[in-house]
Amino acid sequence: MAPISIRTVLISESVDPRCRAILEENGIRVTEKQTMKKEELIAEIKDYDGLVVRSATKVTADVINAADNLKIIGRAGTGVDNVDVDAATKKGIIVMNTPSGNTISAAELTCALLMSLSRNVPQAAMSMKQGNWDRKKFMGAELYGKVLGIVGLGRIGKEVATRMQSFGMKTIGYDPITPPGVSASWGVEQMSLEQLWPQCDYITVHTPLMAATVGLLNDETFAKCKRGVKVVNCARGGIIDEAALLRALESGQCGGAGLDVFVEEPPKDRSLVQHPNVISCPHLGASTKEAQARCGEDIALQIVDMVKGNNLVGAVNAQVLASTFSQESQQLIKLGEAIGAVLRSCSASKKPLSRVQITTQGDCMKSCTGFMTSAVLVGLMSRESGCCPNLINVLSLTKETGITVNQTHCESGGVAAGVCEVVIEADGCSLKGIGAVLGGVPVLLGLSDSVFRQPVTLAGNLLFFQASASPQLLSSVAGVLASEGVQIESFSAPVDHTGDVWYCVGVSSPLQDLSALEPLVKDAAQLCV
Repeated sequence: MAPISIRTVLISESVDPRCRAILEENGIRVTEKQTMKKEELIAEIKDYDGLVVRSATKVTADVINAADNLKIIGRAGTGVDNVDVDAATKKGIIVMNTPSGNTISAAELTCALLMSLSRNVPQAAMSMKQGNWDRKKFMGAELYGKVLGIVGLGRIGKEVATRMQSFGMKTIGYDPITPPGVSASWGVEQMSLEQLWPQCDYITVHTPLMAATVGLLNDETFAKCKRGVKVVNCARGGIIDEAALLRALESGQCGGAGLDVFVEEPPKDRSLVQHPNVISCPHLGASTKEAQARCGEDIALQIVDMVKGNNLVGAVNAQVLASTFSQESQQLIKLGEAIGAVLRSCSASKKPLSRVQITTQGDCMKSCTGFMTSAVLVGLMSRESGCCPNLINVLSLTKETGITVNQTHCESGGVAAGVCEVVIEADGCSLKGIGAVLGGVPVLLGLSDSVFRQPVTLAGNLLFFQASASPQLLSSVAGVLASEGVQIESFSAPVDHTGDVWYCVGVSSPLQDLSALEPLVKDAAQLCV
């Protein structure tokens, strides 16, 4: 991936001082302004390339749309619930978090709540402070031999499982992504949620908050659980339906709950907080010195690595960039963008595109299809009015414009050199371009049915024209260019001269008026690559 320029970063919340130090050590100017209101953030953000937040700053679409220079939003922690990722993606802004920064801290708090639920530790401690000595009231239960259901078997779920197994708990779980064989290797038997609910003595959730997980534990699922099941949520408020949880607590279907997160924080409705069988915390999952230091350092190092073009870690909306850090990848991206730009410039129809077919060929192209597709689309879309495409947002922009995009890869019998063929359609007209990287240089091998005798180097000012072959054609075109003070730097002619064919001239500067070529050519287009 070509390095992204980040010169200024705004830190809008309290993060570990190492975050600022690392950024500044790498030449990035940092401003810290905490507790800004939405209107203040909107006014401030326009001056920065990067924004670092924790969980309190709400990076809404309004904030993102006001950020004319913003290239990255870094969340010092896991999850990005406080960032409008769709709005950021549409504007081509990378959203990044620190996926492992608070893993241990969140897992340890989960374990603490599980133990506290089993032995009523907070309630007993409060009773002692009130001068009481009530041993019978706080009768507990052992964790040994009990079944713990873990919903979400990512980093935190795994750490919770390994710790609670040391108490002799049987761990079962559910995760739509983690393979059962992987979770089995660390002692968790996977099963469907329908199988999981009735087996659990304790349930803990470790999923992101999204449409599929909102209200995951609700009246219906509580009814499927063992009577007296205890639940813990150190993930995101809303995964457990709070009203349903309160009803389950009141009926005894749920025997207790450990809650570190709420739908509204701080919660105005204190019904759950005040319930005698609820142990609650004010969102302390990442509130350890170690987690804060780790998250602050991690987000700064991730930004620096990205700026230097070394690596991309924690990007939640820019997976296409993950494999674009090698020099070869950067050359292929330039090739894709250049082919797209040539085709859009030379297309006979100036109406919106309706279809794009991208075909890659060659062994080196097998792992490049994702970013090659995006790169071609960037080249095609860059000339659309009001459109600022990049590799991050171009797929969503293309979808919005109604363009059908198809991508295929063809095996080529061991051919190592990669070839990219792109066909575009607009208003019933189609145009094809074929390109490759030869000797580290992106070149155009053919345009429409014209295969160039000398591949066109895709760099500098290029003038393409379509005409019938004749001995006087080149000299006549050269005369027009000379009269305009434009020098010819290269010339590529097609192998086959039958019919109207495409030529390319590398020129010192763009021709001021393409209509000067009208008496000589059928069609002409120029662009700077």
